[in-house]
Amino acid sequence: MGHQTGLFEAQRVRGGRFIDFNGWDMPVQFAGITQEHQTVRTACGIFDLGHMGRLHLDGPGSLDLLSRQVCRPLRDMKPGQVRYGLVLAEDGTVEDDVLVSREGEQAFHVVVNAGNHQKILARWQVLAGKLLTKLALTDLTLTQAMIAVQGPAAAGLLAGMGLDGRHLKYYAFVDLQWSGINVRLSRTGYTGEDGFECFVPAANAAQFYEAVVAAGAVPCGLGCRDTLRLEAGMPLYGHELDRTVTPVEAGLGFAVNKNGGFIGAEIVLAQLAAGPARRLVGLRMTDKRVPRQGYAVVKDGAPVGIITSGTLSPTLGVPIGMAFVPSALSAVGTALSVDVRGSVCAAEVVALPFYKRAK
Repeated sequence: MGHQTGLFEAQRVRGGRFIDFNGWDMPVQFAGITQEHQTVRTACGIFDLGHMGRLHLDGPGSLDLLSRQVCRPLRDMKPGQVRYGLVLAEDGTVEDDVLVSREGEQAFHVVVNAGNHQKILARWQVLAGKLLTKLALTDLTLTQAMIAVQGPAAAGLLAGMGLDGRHLKYYAFVDLQWSGINVRLSRTGYTGEDGFECFVPAANAAQFYEAVVAAGAVPCGLGCRDTLRLEAGMPLYGHELDRTVTPVEAGLGFAVNKNGGFIGAEIVLAQLAAGPARRLVGLRMTDKRVPRQGYAVVKDGAPVGIITSGTLSPTLGVPIGMAFVPSALSAVGTALSVDVRGSVCAAEVVALPFYKRAK
């Protein structure tokens, strides 16, 4: 048995099918991945994200530490703002992608991926320990639940519970009270839809989850979270991002501080200026075969790249995938093929994201 979140029982009784996810028992699906996917696209789904790591930095030196550790500019953030960024290695490749929320002058909340949680925590503990100032680095993962409420109906549903985040801009958060419980609503998510990631004390997680479900949110598993984020062209660590990939190759140049000052800056900024040798592209298959992670991308009979993620898109009804290919073959409309277990299947480079919600 792996770690269990405070929502394990609430999800088990609702028919959640659990798998091991980076050492956590997490539901992969309830009613079915396609059905849950459509619910999030059209109504409102609720996800347990308790497996993600939550770290808190508070005190002098917090901003300096994060500005060196995260490649995105953070100094101009205002309290209440959230930013997507990446933690890089010295060679410019990705150690993790993170969400940074600024709470105050020297107080930050950072969400890290489950598989990188201990690595990032250990790295930052060493750095915090070397500071002469008193910087408190706290791991909130077991004391704070993370629950995503996603879909076009999400904002209205939460507002109906007295948690009104409809005024919030995308990538902003607000701290509210619900039934005497502190709830942070962050207008962020990983589905391509409007919605919120909600942070509540772990002791109150089940109560909050039950209330949101009672209000009409449909329990969803990590299976549809994967198909939703893929349609939205969002990278996933272990697929599009890892220690072989730079932010520039992955199309995340917007998240790079052009002034440098972060670990790996020299390599990344040089790549940003010259252009990377390979790029992440979207592929749309011209037949019904689904490209899967690890399949070779082929041009004129020779392998030129590799699929990082693939699925049969529930929204578009066609097989889609993301892949790294040479920059010369990255233009929209380029004809490529994918080796699907020995069959060479035609594909075409298309613009990312595959799906964009109507604003």
